[in-house]
Order: sequence, then structure tokens, then C-alpha cells
Amino acid sequence: MALTDDQLDRYARHLVLHDVGGPGQRRLLAARVLVVGAGGLGAPVLAYLAAAGIGCLHLIDDDRVDLSNLQRQVLFATDDIGRAKGQVAAERLAALNPDVRVVVHERRLTADNAADLVAPVDLVVDGSDTFATRLAVSDACVAAGRPLVSAAIARFEGQVGVFAPALAGPCYRCFVGAAPESDRDRCAEVGVMGALAGLLGSWAALEAIKWVAGAGEPLLGRLMLVDALTNRTRTVAIAPDPACPACGGQGAARTA
Repeated sequence: MALTDDQLDRYARHLVLHDVGGPGQRRLLAARVLVVGAGGLGAPVLAYLAAAGIGCLHLIDDDRVDLSNLQRQVLFATDDIGRAKGQVAAERLAALNPDVRVVVHERRLTADNAADLVAPVDLVVDGSDTFATRLAVSDACVAAGRPLVSAAIARFEGQVGVFAPALAGPCYRCFVGAAPESDRDRCAEVGVMGALAGLLGSWAALEAIKWVAGAGEPLLGRLMLVDALTNRTRTVAIAPDPACPACGGQGAARTA
């Protein structure tokens, strides 16, 4: 697939990167990525994936824009309050980059529909805020053999990692086990620094772009932890769980 003159200009800063170049940019333009949630994390993920030229973005979100969202959800404006987030996001992304096709799913991702949502895409980025949703996403990715970039934030802390047991390492369920009885650390209950959502969402987008373009070393089987109050980061390895009901620790054999 030859790049048009406009694309050569639009993606010029990618094209001069040795680890991306023309082949990497063409992979980005051909990619199909599902983003779960258009909230604090999903907003910067969507914006940077669209700007990078991901060819088809699938977005699932059943929420509407609320005034309290605007502290961190940078795709939306005051005039959007009350509108469906998916529709507003699709308009913003189309204005940002007409190369990108946006498919909006205005419903909540559940264990019942996750497989159908994951099947048509090449990679999933999860920015949801409940363990039940994260585990449903992870289980569907394991079943379909799709890589998962997962990010989460609360207060001044965040984390991002890449899970792909079909290649190596654990799945997300290996990391957290069964869903806790309650999501007591949801942002609505404990608060979150708005700019932290931008930081972790951007990092999740970066991991997705690297994966698709084949650039650098992904956070595969590793979790990057960020403490914004102390400006400290650390990366920890996560071991596959042989007793995991989703992946059965299949990534352990591939890592060995």
C-alpha cells in the first residue's frame, strides 16, 4: 500500500523514525484496534491512535458526557454534556484524521458480548474502570489470541502493561486473579488527578503503536507502575499462573 502525498506529510515524523518508517506506518494504517472506554484513559488513547493513523478504531462506551468528566476526559467540551461519548469521540477523531474509520459500539462490554467485540480486531486497549470489565476483556483476548494493552489509574497512581499469553507471559487474570467483591478504588470514589489520565493513556497508546508498528520492546509480561506524587516509576515482571482458568499459564512454556 503506497502512501499518498498527504499521508507522507501527515506521518512524516513517523516515517523518519528508523524503528517505524514506511513499513511500520503502513501496518498502522492497516490495523484494527478496539478501545474499551472513552473516559479518562480512553480519551488520550483514542486521540493518539487516531493521530498515529490506526486504520480502524472500534470504540465501546455506553456513557454520556457529564460535567464531572471534563476534568480529565480531553475529547469532550462543555457543549457536549448530555451527548453520547461514542458519538462525540467519533466526531473529534474524524476531524483529527480522516484516514481513520471509527466504529462506535454504544453499549457496555460484558462477558456475554466481549468475544464478538474482540474478534474483528488485531489488538485491544482497555481503559475501563471495573475489574469485571477488565477480566471480561482479558478472557476474550486470551480466547481470540489477541494482545491486550491494559491501563488503570486512581488517585495519583497508575499502571500499564501488555498481555499476550499466546506469545509469552501471563494474561491479565494471571495478574489479578478473580474479580474483587467491590471496585473500591474507582475514580468516582477515591478521586484521580486529571493529568495522570493523560500520562497513562498516552503510555497505553504508545504501547499499542509500538506493537502494531513492530517498534522497540513492548511491556510484554511486565507492568509499569507510576506514582505521580513522588515522581517514581518501576517495572515489575508478572509470572504466568499455571492454575489460571483463562490461559492456563500457556505463556510460561513459550517464555521458557
